Amino acid sequence: MKRVIVTGGTGLVGKGIEAALAHGDARDDEEWIFLSSKDGDLSDLEATRAIFAKHQPTHVIHLAAMVGGLFRNMKYNLDFLRVNMAINDNVLACAHEFKVEKVVSCLSTCIFPDKTTYPIDETMVHLGPPHSSNFGYSHAKRMVDVYNRAYHAQHGSKFTSVIPTNIYGPHDNFNIDDGHVIPGLIHKVYKAKAAGEKLTCWGSGTPLRQFIYSEDLGRLMIWALREYPEIDPIILSVDEAAEVSIRDVVHKVADAAGFSRDDVVFDTDKADGQFKKTAANTKLRKYLPDFKFTPIDEGIKRSVDWFFENYEQARK
Repeated sequence: MKRVIVTGGTGLVGKGIEAALAHGDARDDEEWIFLSSKDGDLSDLEATRAIFAKHQPTHVIHLAAMVGGLFRNMKYNLDFLRVNMAINDNVLACAHEFKVEKVVSCLSTCIFPDKTTYPIDETMVHLGPPHSSNFGYSHAKRMVDVYNRAYHAQHGSKFTSVIPTNIYGPHDNFNIDDGHVIPGLIHKVYKAKAAGEKLTCWGSGTPLRQFIYSEDLGRLMIWALREYPEIDPIILSVDEAAEVSIRDVVHKVADAAGFSRDDVVFDTDKADGQFKKTAANTKLRKYLPDFKFTPIDEGIKRSVDWFFENYEQARK
């Protein structure tokens, strides 16, 4: 019997994995345990060791991290670096200590160099500094790849990582100040609609992004745990052709919420962040050439409907 613990398991990606398991990906020989911050502080080694001692996992999906949006990252780069370095060091050290068979850690496309060529791929992670806006978080996440290679070189550990593009879906963090772009927009349109006001969006709307729906990512994370054979990371992303501008996303959110596009305003005094970080999913398509991603219009509609129906309970 495999026992899989999912750190940070009550967040967006953990809920995506849960949804994938509920919709056909579950197996009888696997027990899944979704952990939250209430189960222990992973930035503390003894608390992390206690979690591993209690659950005795054979496999780990490591999602837990200190996360935030663009402006929080810019303000607290040191905190993002120190806390995430501690979490990652503790989780991987305990995975080694408790003889876990495989660990899949979740990284982010923000780890890639700011000055680079596009599309980015898995070979380019360490080829230059990341964007200055979130260098603390980015370097802490990059080091997971270094840890994985070092554990494999010294101990033969099967520790690997995945790099999803921008994730969205139900159970996201819809906080307007600290959340990511789609959940922040969904919360903003909810408030604008309720107040009968215009929807003001930060930035020009010109940056380009690839978005992956949380349940799609959940299915791919499960596949990576069971099947992906490499220590090197793998990008989990929709195809390059599915890249959209933030302006397009704003309009899709407005449409899904029944909000007029004429009442959308772009505040160009606010920072845009990185203009683009187009990722190639060539390696993923080599392994899963026929994987079907949820179209962004459908995913946004599901996310908007979920938030509107669960407003009181949603993280915000």
